[in-house]
Amino acid sequence: MKDFDAEAYKLSTQVQWDTVAEHWNAWGSLLDRWLGPSTEALLDMCDVQTGSRVLHVAGGSGQDAMQSARRVGNTGHVLSTDFSEELTRLANIQFADAGVSQAHAVTMDGENISVDGPLFDAVISRVGLIFFPDQERSMNSQIDALKSGGTVGALVYATPQECRFFSDPVGIIRKHANLPPPEPGMPGPFSLGAPGVIESLFERTGLTDIQIQKIDAPVTLPSAKDCLRFEQESFGALHQMLGGLDDVAKQKAWEAVEKALEAFETDQGFAGPCTMIAASGRKP
Repeated sequence: MKDFDAEAYKLSTQVQWDTVAEHWNAWGSLLDRWLGPSTEALLDMCDVQTGSRVLHVAGGSGQDAMQSARRVGNTGHVLSTDFSEELTRLANIQFADAGVSQAHAVTMDGENISVDGPLFDAVISRVGLIFFPDQERSMNSQIDALKSGGTVGALVYATPQECRFFSDPVGIIRKHANLPPPEPGMPGPFSLGAPGVIESLFERTGLTDIQIQKIDAPVTLPSAKDCLRFEQESFGALHQMLGGLDDVAKQKAWEAVEKALEAFETDQGFAGPCTMIAASGRKP
């Protein structure tokens, strides 16, 4: 990762998420439909149940923490953390609107977790660990927040070939913007998706009883145009990649993305290919 400035990367990523937070949250019903089932599978793997204490890292606007809150009930506790103040604010609004008193959200860096009170039964990261510059540091911080015998769970994208709803647009935008491919070891959507990579990370950080499950998670929408709008509104990194282009060149890139996404339209609507990996490991 030559010349990679982790702090500058984290700051720019934080700004991206603060900027798109409202849009991301507005797509909540899609997020639940797309990632909800794989999140439930991960919560099963981590034995989240009535009375559990659950910490969510990179919890965004709270959709995955809400799933935990329903499981743990009034006798449990759910803490959702994210480094974006806007996402954290929206998560707390969502919890309050739903009357979920057992969940709340705070702003926190996922590489430097600091929590008061009893340790947690489970620490969950949904599509968050992949974006940390120092994934081992985050894992160690998560493990420190766990009780002995507690579980860490991560939901990550599989390989680019298995997640073409996103990898195809990224490839097209990278080509239009004349950007080089990411260097090995860089944070990003597919940084933990290759065979054996997340298992190795869990092993290096001392977890045991490691379990891996691949889950089909297509992005279903009425049309490719709807998926284009979702990605334009919610994935700030794509706009950052296009930052060096003028408006005409940007429009050409987005048109190429839409054309590529049209390949995933069916008689029943748009079904963008996506496979998630659910991984869990236990603290000795």
